[in-house]
Amino acid sequence: MGSGIAQICATKGLDVLINDRSADLLDRSMQSIRKSLQRLTQKGSLSKETADEALGRIRTETSLEGLRHADFVIEAVVEDEAIKRNIFQTLDKVTSVHTILASNTSSISITKLGAATSKPHRVIGMHFMNPVPLMKLVELARGQHTSGQTFEACKGLAEFLGKDVATSQDRPGFLVNRVLIPMINEAFFCLMEGVGSAEDIDKGMRLGTNQPMGPLRLADFIGLDTCLSIMKVLHNGLGDSKYRPCPLLQSYVDAGWVGQKAGKGVYQYDQEHQKDART
Repeated sequence: MGSGIAQICATKGLDVLINDRSADLLDRSMQSIRKSLQRLTQKGSLSKETADEALGRIRTETSLEGLRHADFVIEAVVEDEAIKRNIFQTLDKVTSVHTILASNTSSISITKLGAATSKPHRVIGMHFMNPVPLMKLVELARGQHTSGQTFEACKGLAEFLGKDVATSQDRPGFLVNRVLIPMINEAFFCLMEGVGSAEDIDKGMRLGTNQPMGPLRLADFIGLDTCLSIMKVLHNGLGDSKYRPCPLLQSYVDAGWVGQKAGKGVYQYDQEHQKDART
């Protein structure tokens, strides 16, 4: 998702620095952006000139020190609270006092992430939907310390990027995943209990509720490991047994069947699907 966020920012004329822990991951990110821009130009959604200019605005770096002069940082690492807190502690040290620190987290407390810094008033949740260049929504979540100025600046950036904004309180799962992930979890319970096949569960939700993608196929697209992490945040954070992760979902993740990016989840994917997901 970080690649998608970088792409839309660069397309809108912003200078972008992508940071990751290795040059190989950064190369994959740039390959993903090039392929995405190429698809948009082929469809006529974007001119080749705009795509080329966007690529020219993107730099990559493996050190967080490169963010020292950034005005706005959007963190988009794995959905793990400990990892995110560690990154926010580091960002707090290397960025300017005026820098806004946003997290693309889909479930983790913004208040906790802000508390890991010396400027929690400048920490906010900015949850993009995947795939970022195509999905219109950005979900904003204010922590206990988030200032009104930070919120308005983040809202302004989202709207500048052409997104519609929904605002959530700082609660586990926020709005979208508070509703979506339990639906996916229940689909796994239906599959585990033999209520229906994966194909029929997905067909029922697609054709019966007019969803573009069934919940099990969507889970593969999101990543079963990510779905499980969010479900655990809901279960632990809200303390309600209705958020208990389905054992079958846990079993798939334990087996490494985490969805399209791994080549196998609920469904089997060919090598081309697998390659696209990883890049």
